[in-house]
Amino acid sequence: MAEKKSTRQAYGEYLVKLGEKNQNLVVLDADLSGATKTNIFKNACPERHFNVGIAEANLMGMAAGLATAGKIPFASTFAIFGAGRAYEIIRNSICYPKLNVKIALTHSGISVGEDGGSHQSIEDIALMRVIPNMTVLSPADAIETEKMMDAAMAINGPVYIRLGRSDVPVLFDESYQFEVGKAGLLKSGEDVTIIATGLMVGPALEAAELLKTEGVSARVLNMGSIKPIDVEAIEDAAINTGAIVTAEEHSIIGGLGSAVAEVLCDVAPVPLERVGVKDVFGQSGKVAPLMEKYGLTAKDIVTAAKKAIERK
Repeated sequence: MAEKKSTRQAYGEYLVKLGEKNQNLVVLDADLSGATKTNIFKNACPERHFNVGIAEANLMGMAAGLATAGKIPFASTFAIFGAGRAYEIIRNSICYPKLNVKIALTHSGISVGEDGGSHQSIEDIALMRVIPNMTVLSPADAIETEKMMDAAMAINGPVYIRLGRSDVPVLFDESYQFEVGKAGLLKSGEDVTIIATGLMVGPALEAAELLKTEGVSARVLNMGSIKPIDVEAIEDAAINTGAIVTAEEHSIIGGLGSAVAEVLCDVAPVPLERVGVKDVFGQSGKVAPLMEKYGLTAKDIVTAAKKAIERK
């Protein structure tokens, strides 16, 4: 059985390693350090960890201020609070002046589980990618989380990293290379392309294997970089496979599906099917039944792939 680890756990652990390398790295949290795993950094570097309390707008404002003083802040809380409640501060105090703030928000998507619809952020990618100057990253596993944090440190400007609560299979090893603006080709195929992000990358690979048993050759792309997005990879997939499926643990409005649709309209219109949350709120429950209820499984990707192929 593949090793499992949450992206939030990988984030908390890797913060310590980054902090050891760069003394200007500071971490801010809004009274949720145990859940976001920034408490690991707090224990290692207490003088560089700041709990601002339940005050998310203040969290982002303080991060902006620290960035102007030459620090590299990582601001963390739940995605629904950070991306939602603090949105205007992120827009005007961080992205408008293009400050060097890294926003790493956990508990995104339906996989938050029992916390229910009020806490399941299915809009955060849409909110973050529409803001100028913002880079938007969505890791598939623990290893990609670390690689994205390295990439974020190399960017002099705002970065949003979308993290999850649940343990997910570790898909990559330490040799994995991540590049902002580039998709990862995980499987070659000729009949349809599945473009997935976050915890939907695993089910996308599973779907490709299920399709293979039915004689369908599916290409699988890991789109960890939502913004900037890999236009070239999407165009090549459209031209050479003629049908696209997107898979995300996010609303089909404004997220990966919308981003891919925008590219296809510009460069290579082909049939597109979007697997994601269909403009509804989540609800409380165990993760696996929720993923099934909201159509976020390998079987749902298979169904979408067949439909896209039929529309060629």
